[in-house]
Amino acid sequence: MRLVVLGLSLSSSWGNGHATTYRALLKAFAQRGHDVLFLERDVPWYAAHRDLVDPPYCQLELYGDVADLTMHRSAIERADAILVGSYVPDGVEVGRWVQGAARGVTAFYDIDTPVTLAKFARGDHEYLSPELIAGYDLYLSFTGGPTLRRLMRKYGSPDARALYCSVDPEQYRPMEVEPRWDLSYLGTYSPDRQPALERLLIEPARRAPHLRFAVAGPQYPSDIGWPANVERIDHVPPADHVRFYASSRFTLNVTRADMVRAGYSPSVRLFEAAATGTPIISDEWPGLGTIFEPNGEIVLATRPEQVLLVLESWSEPERRRFAAAARQRVLREHTAAHRASELEEHIGRARSRRAGQENSHPAAFAAAE
Repeated sequence: MRLVVLGLSLSSSWGNGHATTYRALLKAFAQRGHDVLFLERDVPWYAAHRDLVDPPYCQLELYGDVADLTMHRSAIERADAILVGSYVPDGVEVGRWVQGAARGVTAFYDIDTPVTLAKFARGDHEYLSPELIAGYDLYLSFTGGPTLRRLMRKYGSPDARALYCSVDPEQYRPMEVEPRWDLSYLGTYSPDRQPALERLLIEPARRAPHLRFAVAGPQYPSDIGWPANVERIDHVPPADHVRFYASSRFTLNVTRADMVRAGYSPSVRLFEAAATGTPIISDEWPGLGTIFEPNGEIVLATRPEQVLLVLESWSEPERRRFAAAARQRVLREHTAAHRASELEEHIGRARSRRAGQENSHPAAFAAAE
């Protein structure tokens, strides 16, 4: 299969979670024998922080603006499937152009589905407009559950399917290092995620000065009052994620407000941390129990007291038991190989549906006769 992806970024993981998602997925997809071309808008903030310039599993090409995509028109016309991702600059214009040029299956991969739908409610069509949805053969969503029905019933998607993020188990595996922190968090700053971070990490740090904490990720405002026992790290490149997680006794997962409301929206940090063998403390949202078993594979917390109870009272065997259970769940269900297989199935279903529609057209019956 020839797949063309127009995504936010493959070359830079700085300030976004898209790059690591694409890297794991496309590597596994290529390992299944497929050919992949990734087209990325060349923007200065990613150009200054590139950590992957020549991926071995796909061809990466940068383009300057939508007009530059005409240089890749023949590749898009020959492709069996074309996938446009969320937050692509000028994504509405890109989507219209792709739908007009493509001959194969067209798909929208929304790594930010609840944010996208919240934008629609405000009349914000930054990278996708409602009328474009029906023009894509397939809507691949970071979010599962009831949101998929909404995409089909309200917005006219022919087929909306969950395609969660994943992890490459060849890169993310347990590492024996001396713990540096009791609780860590890895994630770019987001205003609607900050209250949960305040409640589940910063406040516990204030109450327990004898414990050690870390928050890693860019774009945090300079006026945040970090306790003295919270180490701030501006950016951790993917190559260092394993060591970061392994250096913490527990790691925290907190979720953006729109994704909490929608539910069924697992972050890539859940799968990365679990694959690394670091137990996770997470906020709660609908559908989390379909990803990990609460109180068996993941710890749920809503208050600082719950976080501190875990950090201060759990035995080392109990901590390791949770970590091992979560890692086994990831290896069974949430690896990049699982997602690549799902992507293949979704595209195949869309191709069959297109073929059926073409064969049911009167002109097709006339040609057959």
